Amino acid sequence: MTGQRTLEDYLQRYAETGPLALAVAGAIDAVASAAVEIADLTGKGQLAGILGVATGRNSDGDLQRHLDIRADAIIRRCLGRIPIAALASEEAREAEICDPQGRICVAIDPLDGSSNIDINMTVGTIFSILPTPDDLAGCFRQPGTAQVAAGFVTYGPQTSLVLSVGEGVDVFTLDRAAACFRLVRVGLQISTHAEEFAINASNRRHWDAPVRTFVDECLAGVDGPANRDLNMRWIGSLVAETFRILTRGGVFLYPSDARPGYGDGRLRLVYEAHPIGFIIEQAGGLASTGYQRILDLSAQSLHQRVPLMMGASHDVRRIEELHCDPLLIASTTAPLFARRGFFRL
Repeated sequence: MTGQRTLEDYLQRYAETGPLALAVAGAIDAVASAAVEIADLTGKGQLAGILGVATGRNSDGDLQRHLDIRADAIIRRCLGRIPIAALASEEAREAEICDPQGRICVAIDPLDGSSNIDINMTVGTIFSILPTPDDLAGCFRQPGTAQVAAGFVTYGPQTSLVLSVGEGVDVFTLDRAAACFRLVRVGLQISTHAEEFAINASNRRHWDAPVRTFVDECLAGVDGPANRDLNMRWIGSLVAETFRILTRGGVFLYPSDARPGYGDGRLRLVYEAHPIGFIIEQAGGLASTGYQRILDLSAQSLHQRVPLMMGASHDVRRIEELHCDPLLIASTTAPLFARRGFFRL
């Protein structure tokens, strides 16, 4: 029974496959240990002094909350027990060189979706594990395809660890009584066609034409090119959106748009889009900027932002078609040829 197998058992078996795997297993175990502490903090909320109000801004200009800082400190302490070459965090301007002899580098978003903490919605931790390159300065400039493992933790009604070491996607749930994660789902696969789509529709007026066209096709349901009805969702927490796609399918869009500061997208490539893209692909889905595969990108800076469209492969390919072929958009929006246009029979 999968529920009886612990993360420790899982990692011990994986670590036996080689020295690099041993280092990766150590980092995953450290993140899991930190997650147990963070889950306790988020579960207690204001009883533990956790508030959703902003306390300042991080080095990249985003609002920083009390729990962001505490989660970052917990993860740093746990990862500090093992030999990693470098650590990059959303909460720090520069990457920290830890042990130059370490086999791996770790990039982390300590608390994704922290703006949701005061309304009791799901938040999480995202992590990416990379092999240490010959030039340590280029550790976090590697393409997403270089990742050897990635995952995220959701702190919600259950605390779940979603993990891939390059052999599919497995899910572990925190057994609070035993303070350990237990394997509950193996080999998650995303349906090729979405039945749900997620986007912040309030920004429609700022979207580029390909995004508007795709969303219009979704809204048209069985009367449009999608030929099926879709539900719309929006949580505003990347880990929650990804977990929903992994468990019941769908597609998620966080595009670039015309607002100041959003021209290159909003999610960070190194510690958000890369690890989430890795997970999505390992589950049979796709992750794209709209123009190219997320995992093919190499970061030019630690906090580089990108658009992210991910989930069901059929729908992500449709998004890419609309971005790459302007004539296709014209043909789907021209009144003369629209489903309700002049030539409809």
